[in-house]
Amino acid sequence: MSKPLTGLKVLDFSSLLPGPYATGLLADMGAEVLRIDPPDRQDMVKSVKPAFKDSSYAYLTLQRNKQSRTLDLKQPTAIAQIKSLVAEYDILVEQFRPGVMAKLGLDFDTLSAVNPKLIYCSISGYGQTGPYKDKAGHDINYLALSGLASFSGTKETGPVLSGTQIADIAGGSHHAVMAILAAVIQRSTTGLGQHLDISMTDAAFALTGIFGAGAVGLGVDPDLGGTLLNGGSFYGYYQTLDGRYLSVGSLEPKFARLFFQTLGQADWLERAFSSDNTQQSLLKQDISEVIRQRTLRDWLALFAPLDACVEPVLTVSEAAKSPLMAERNMVKEITLDTGENIKQIAAAIKFS
Repeated sequence: MSKPLTGLKVLDFSSLLPGPYATGLLADMGAEVLRIDPPDRQDMVKSVKPAFKDSSYAYLTLQRNKQSRTLDLKQPTAIAQIKSLVAEYDILVEQFRPGVMAKLGLDFDTLSAVNPKLIYCSISGYGQTGPYKDKAGHDINYLALSGLASFSGTKETGPVLSGTQIADIAGGSHHAVMAILAAVIQRSTTGLGQHLDISMTDAAFALTGIFGAGAVGLGVDPDLGGTLLNGGSFYGYYQTLDGRYLSVGSLEPKFARLFFQTLGQADWLERAFSSDNTQQSLLKQDISEVIRQRTLRDWLALFAPLDACVEPVLTVSEAAKSPLMAERNMVKEITLDTGENIKQIAAAIKFS
């Protein structure tokens, strides 16, 4: 059986994370992706440690299932080759600052004249228009300007860094893929492509949808550690005797009751639903003291047979070896062009 996107052809001008992750998703779903590499500049992700020979594991993961071609876009012959390729391709993904592709003669208006069906996706930090369009930025800046960083953390820590790049991936990569596939569907009825303008800051702002809604609607901003899910309740992480952590998500009454019963503190259930922030803080301190009295293994033995929304905080290598990821086929052995095999994180989308 062919993959869902078999037959779609993608030209990829992106590097680093947002674009390559997006085109990687398309490639995993069967699209034919051709990456255009500059002759004089290596993708920085390629040097991120650890590495397999001369390429990082991260780079090999982001670039799997793709072909590549080296072209110097400063040369007229290369531009001519791109225009020739565009005639055969469905989608183009680029991640330059606004205006760069126009200077090269590879902007949407120019290339859509070559191929009116071309879907042209531009991923940038601040969008193709607006006062920030020419500014440089990274994930941390997009999260800061979107408001998301303002309530991600605690009053003690202030804003905190995430373990993954939220604006880059959830903002840039995922929104790009959704927009591209929506445009593919629309093209089936109109026969025409279009220019997609994906701003990672726009997308990060949209990701604040639950607790940011009140800020937009009423001017009531969410605080650090002040909402149900960011530290304003007992929902959170708790350290065990051996320095590991438990995640406790027992928000609903039936789960909370089971959680506190297992702690041996059934009478704390009423405290869990207090709207007093001071009481919630005291409750978290009391929970912390109890959790610190046993090792992670001890707590898992108690909670494993229960449906209480309590799970261990695993390292990535522990997660990769877990029965959950094994059953879900989330680790795959990939054969490289050299014939050597390495393990990679698999695509998360499952098709029947």
